[in-house]
Amino acid sequence: MKPKSFLTTVLFYLAAFSTAYSQTTINNKLTEKEIQEGFKPLFDGKTLKGWHLYNQGNIPSVWKAQNGELRCIPGTNAAHGDLVTDAKFKNYELRFEWKISKEGNSGVFINVLERKDIPTAWASGPEYQLLDKTHYDYEKEMKRSGCLYGFSKQLNNAETFPAGSWNHSIIRQQNGKIQFFLNGVQTAEQDFNTAAWKEAIASTSFKNFPEFGKFTSGQIALQDWNKGVSFKNIRIKEL
Repeated sequence: MKPKSFLTTVLFYLAAFSTAYSQTTINNKLTEKEIQEGFKPLFDGKTLKGWHLYNQGNIPSVWKAQNGELRCIPGTNAAHGDLVTDAKFKNYELRFEWKISKEGNSGVFINVLERKDIPTAWASGPEYQLLDKTHYDYEKEMKRSGCLYGFSKQLNNAETFPAGSWNHSIIRQQNGKIQFFLNGVQTAEQDFNTAAWKEAIASTSFKNFPEFGKFTSGQIALQDWNKGVSFKNIRIKEL
């Protein structure tokens, strides 16, 4: 893999360092370096404090804090839905680790607008895709992990580790410009302020959702797709 520019090269090595560094952390605890850099935890490892079910509030659901993981547990009769942050964010770097079940499909939505007339988080928020390599959609380039789902294939090739293994991801957004990283590799970039972005939306089924992709701030959401997915070490730094 060859980064496309000097800036991409710099970001690539920063992300790779971030990945290696995270492996020395205690789960769901900030390192001294992260504290100095201004990171804050979004998951305490024990509770769902700071999160709630999209449009349903703080009710029991398929999302559980178990064994230091924020887990979506399939096959239960509990309430289903995407899990969304209580807080809204604009300019930030979000770091998280995730693992997914065999044939699993999930995602992280950004710039989400939570409103009763908007049925789901993905109806407003663009998605950082999470997908197991054995999922039938894996061969579709715009649906692989780390993609800006439905809009672009991976900027640089990045592998998803096998089901049940932890992956490391970064989402960085500043003034409506986003960058995605997967396991140390930059996989997406987009400017949500441009006419090209609006044109891209108009060429997809997302055009049927009038609030989709309009915003450069909002809540962060984790997708419930009735497959097992887990998160840990979720932390954010406002830029």
